[in-house]
Amino acid sequence: MALRSDWSRRDCSMARGLDILGDPWGMLVLREVFFGNGRFDAMKSRLGAADSVLTKRLAALVDAGLLTRRPYDDGGRTRQEYVLTAKGEDTLPVLNAVVIWAERHLPAPSEQAHMFVVHTGCGSRTSSADSCTECGERLTARNTSWHSLARTPDPVPLAATYASPAQSVNAPSENGPAL
Repeated sequence: MALRSDWSRRDCSMARGLDILGDPWGMLVLREVFFGNGRFDAMKSRLGAADSVLTKRLAALVDAGLLTRRPYDDGGRTRQEYVLTAKGEDTLPVLNAVVIWAERHLPAPSEQAHMFVVHTGCGSRTSSADSCTECGERLTARNTSWHSLARTPDPVPLAATYASPAQSVNAPSENGPAL
């Protein structure tokens, strides 16, 4: 039995948003793409996800217009990587809010399990999802770093490579991502 039905046509903005953003695997895929990790094998390794799980989540995010595929040459073989669209970049405050909420309310299993949102413009850690609490500047992927102690000792600037406007419109995928 399914845990929920399709919420995409509900009269509630939150329900419609959660229809796309309410899946933990989908959010973790977005996290990886924001970290600049948009290639299938690298995401699979980092997330520990089964091929079928990752394929399904990537296809759903492409279908929703949050990600698009971009070809790259992998030693003579053309493969696909995933990049954020403008719609995908607009999820940054949502992901920031999850990080900030978890740091505030959930115990970390170790010192290495912490993650912080850092405004690179002034270098301050922020407790707001959409603007720097120190200088007030709006947070974007171009001026925000995530400091994941489990990943690296230094804050990691978020990916600054995005789909061009012409690439942002995606036809629904039929075959899922290229492996």
